[in-house]
Amino acid sequence: MPNPTSLTRPHTQSSGMLSREQLLYLFDRFAYLTSQSDVRKRIADAVNDKQEAVAVTTAIQEEIFLEMGIDPGFGIGCLGKVNMVHDNDRDLMIRFYAFVAKEEIACDEAELRPDEFAEKMGNQEKSQQQLEMLKHMRGFHLDKQSAILEKLHEQMQNANFDSRASVLSLEQIHEVVGSKTSPYLRPT
Repeated sequence: MPNPTSLTRPHTQSSGMLSREQLLYLFDRFAYLTSQSDVRKRIADAVNDKQEAVAVTTAIQEEIFLEMGIDPGFGIGCLGKVNMVHDNDRDLMIRFYAFVAKEEIACDEAELRPDEFAEKMGNQEKSQQQLEMLKHMRGFHLDKQSAILEKLHEQMQNANFDSRASVLSLEQIHEVVGSKTSPYLRPT
């Protein structure tokens, strides 16, 4: 198979910046392809042949750019500028970082042993839960946030600071904020 970067088309885009729609198409197509077992096997086989997983994921991106009529080298170069050009487009930036995370997951799945990959995915899930908990906490007054953090500290202490105890469920948060008020707000 020829290297996609060496192929040129008569009408490939090779200047300017990729549009929002082009980037979203790339992100969606890459997510779809890397979810397919044959593509995941392609990445794993390359790692087994002592190739870098990221070289294969980059080649997949280049193939997508060719499908889109975009010069692969130009397209890859544009990815390095997304956060500068589209920094005010919050939704696009979220999708971009999800795309980057998908690439990292595809590489990790090929490079890590199954138990290491499962552990890493578990840690990422825990981090996502912690982030969701913190985002939920922001909606409460500071005294309620302090009470939540106090409960979280207590929970972690009781579990000998095991990281699995580093998240409170929404029910636990509501239990804390419903039952504890700030001493500064209590009537005298």
